[in-house]
Amino acid sequence: MREQRIQRSIIVHLRSMGAWVFNVHGSPYQQAGVPDLLVGYKGRLYAMEVKRPGQPLSPIQAKVIEEIRASGCIAGRVESIEEAEEMLK
Repeated sequence: MREQRIQRSIIVHLRSMGAWVFNVHGSPYQQAGVPDLLVGYKGRLYAMEVKRPGQPLSPIQAKVIEEIRASGCIAGRVESIEEAEEMLK
């Protein structure tokens, strides 16, 4: 399944749960490595990098996720609706 299709299914599902979801579209004017989805849910901020099964994070994506975690937010790589839901728990 294409990454974009996985991402879309996650967005639809999270919104159906009442989450606020912002889909980040990269541009030359944006910091590199920002995760694909910024999600607000039950008073917390989550950052999700969506990948196809088995596809690794790039070094810059891994670095940004660690920086987000260091700030006290929850961030990580997801490849399914189930993994996105698990991150919200």
